[in-house]
Amino acid sequence: MKKIAVLNGPNLDRLGTREPEIYGRATLRDLERMLRAEARQAGASLTFYQSNHEGALIDKLWELADRKFDGVIINPAGLSHTSIALRDAIAGTGLPAVEVHISDIRRREPFRRRSMTAGACVATISGRGLPGYVLALRRLMKT
Repeated sequence: MKKIAVLNGPNLDRLGTREPEIYGRATLRDLERMLRAEARQAGASLTFYQSNHEGALIDKLWELADRKFDGVIINPAGLSHTSIALRDAIAGTGLPAVEVHISDIRRREPFRRRSMTAGACVATISGRGLPGYVLALRRLMKT
């Protein structure tokens, strides 16, 4: 059974209430339920983590590497566009990671169109809503 972690960055704890016209009305708990159902079918064990703090996400990535996880689904949220430190941690762990964005960052404000963290990931899924996380899980199951 593959051990996959799902990491969500800043403000994703506010899913369902924060800018629902962009991110929808489903909550982080709804996402976890959807992914757990998919993981059962795929034969994966999931761990979920959300933080509004860059350093906490970096610490969690290193913990996952030390615990020999098989992969990471990560939505760095706004940190995607600014954090070289998070990018370096993703790359440094050696864990295959798939970056997910609920909205299509290429069609948003100019400052959101470039992800610094994407280059450290094996794939990026953007603009597919919460089902993008399912696609990320399926991608990691093939790794």
